[in-house]
Amino acid sequence: MFMTKTLSAADIVRQKFGDAVQENVPLAPFTSARIGGPADVLLTVKSADELAGAMQLIWEHGMPYYILGGGSNVLVSDRGFRGVAVLNRAKEVRFETGSQPTVWCEAGVVIANLARRCASKGLAGLEWSAAVPGTVGGAVYGNAGAFGGDMTHNLIWAELLTKNGRERFSLEQMGYGYRTSVLKRHEVEGIVLSALLKLKNSTKEEVSVKIEQFSERRKATQPPGASMGSMFKNPEGDYAGRLIEAAGLKGARIGSAEISTLHGNFFINHGETKAEDIRALIHLAQKTVFEKFNVKLELEIELVGDWQPITDH
Repeated sequence: MFMTKTLSAADIVRQKFGDAVQENVPLAPFTSARIGGPADVLLTVKSADELAGAMQLIWEHGMPYYILGGGSNVLVSDRGFRGVAVLNRAKEVRFETGSQPTVWCEAGVVIANLARRCASKGLAGLEWSAAVPGTVGGAVYGNAGAFGGDMTHNLIWAELLTKNGRERFSLEQMGYGYRTSVLKRHEVEGIVLSALLKLKNSTKEEVSVKIEQFSERRKATQPPGASMGSMFKNPEGDYAGRLIEAAGLKGARIGSAEISTLHGNFFINHGETKAEDIRALIHLAQKTVFEKFNVKLELEIELVGDWQPITDH
């Protein structure tokens, strides 16, 4: 009688992707906060086609997964992620010039780099994203924005992989709101493969000057160091950073995690910071702001991995 060995997730993914698969890999180096425990499996993909193939395999076998692009806006737990972390390094870019210029790009393209490539060609429209951490895929998924611009102003369509296959979603179908979309609200289960973005004709000088102005403004108002980006969404008619500062929490520390003294909506990793310490600071900020101002701060970042429920002591 033959015994059949049950294949692990790593074995299944390795059969198709070979050396692109690693096991028990810490995710901290792949996040902007430099925090996070190991993923059971890390798969690196280098094209939209590879990403689509990986996701079809993952869905077919019902594996838990998380897609990492630039690793901003995410806090990975100290205990890591039980499943397949897909590292998206799909970075092809194609420009169409003319009276209505566009750029098509795969989801793993770093959006700040794309803004600078547009500038070098005298193409405007993405200047707002030049100081935004993360990738095009993350920006499309979460309707990223800064300095009065966001993906609503740029997106023509996004190519998504859903359970029905590859589909183009128009701007309207993405259901954008403030830092949200049909994907982020889990109304559609889909993966961003690529996007077509609209641009405007300008000059290299004009676009570059605007990018520098935004970059300087960001440097002046946002702290350096390892962080997740903005921790909380701004409540309607107010700013999360202002509320946290008014609650007296700037500079509050737990372990090596600190609420920035420069901007209250940024939580800084001062080295060897535990995800649980960041989470405790999140809880402290939410609790204190609610007690003082009756405002519930909603996370802009995503918590990924294996978390213990938080309890008040």
